[in-house]
Amino acid sequence: MITVAAPEAQPQVAAAVAPAAPEETMFRSKLPDIDIPSHLPLHEYCFARAAEVADAPCLIAAATGRTYTYAETRLLCRKAAASLHGLGVGQGDRVMILLQNSVEFVLTFFGASFLGAVTTAANPFCTPLEIHKQFRASGAKLIVTQSAYVDKLRHEAFPRIGAASDVGGEDDNALTVLTIDDAADTPEGCLAFWELVTPADDAALPEVSISPDDPVALPFSSGTTGLPKGVVLTHGGQVSNVAQQVDGANPNLYMREGDVALCVLPLFHIFSLNSVLLCALRAGAAVMLMPKFEMGAMLEGIQRWRVTVAAVVPPLVLALAKNPALEKYDLSSIRIVLSGAAPLGKELVDALRARVPQAVFGQVSVYCLLFRSLFHRYLAK
Repeated sequence: MITVAAPEAQPQVAAAVAPAAPEETMFRSKLPDIDIPSHLPLHEYCFARAAEVADAPCLIAAATGRTYTYAETRLLCRKAAASLHGLGVGQGDRVMILLQNSVEFVLTFFGASFLGAVTTAANPFCTPLEIHKQFRASGAKLIVTQSAYVDKLRHEAFPRIGAASDVGGEDDNALTVLTIDDAADTPEGCLAFWELVTPADDAALPEVSISPDDPVALPFSSGTTGLPKGVVLTHGGQVSNVAQQVDGANPNLYMREGDVALCVLPLFHIFSLNSVLLCALRAGAAVMLMPKFEMGAMLEGIQRWRVTVAAVVPPLVLALAKNPALEKYDLSSIRIVLSGAAPLGKELVDALRARVPQAVFGQVSVYCLLFRSLFHRYLAK
């Protein structure tokens, strides 16, 4: 038989004692703190050295062989901003970039930043409905793409494509689409990107006050499972992220003026955008833009433009390590191999190191929050 004591017979429970505050221990580096100028808009931060390296190469379009200096690139970014502003894009508006790696991708990204607008980059190989989901979720006002992908934007889910002159007329919901192809190849209803950018007056940019907490990019990611979701990245956050990689007395990523970074990984992925494009521009390095991965073209580009920093992913490391074509090219310029997006096993590292023994290897996490440095060999040289 079980008996239960009356409430008054229960022993009094001692009053809970608040736990003591945990002791804080702070470990400080012997190196000076990194200055993180998060008060600067992202475009000002990345182009801070533009005047100093004005005639140095900034963007290399591998597909055409055209090189743009820092002075040219910054001016074209401002012209792109003026063009977007003329189409009604203002602070807080979203612009979708539906492109493979290209000079126009860079100009659109920074052009929007100059206006305080936000870019959301989508994979052009996605289905029309996948692109529309990101378009609708981001609230994009305008799309910059290639003519090859315009048919995806003519899907019934999208608003009607209309030129700028149509917007505000009978159909206020018309979708403004810019294509980067030659003007003669501009699809019906679209606007030619370069016909707007080339004659644009960069002095006509509006004065915009940008806070560190203002968004600058809206990438979409599925993470490991589920449907893609938008991630708001702010000016201050992006500046802080890049500063931790390339600024200070002992940066995690030893990118410097005179380097040439391989940009074959898609810029709509945050690894390529942050750790390749933004870090390279901040450091005064050049970026070799490749629209897609082709082994021969990539090796030719590395040899021709003397690529020093190769940003890769494990499948690309495997392809490089096993491909006999490497023996035909001079890859001695590579001093850093930077892998990301997934873990890189020791076997793959050893296999590729045998092909480029002069290089040091590092790995960056998927979202660029952590850089695990393997540069002790580099520092010892």
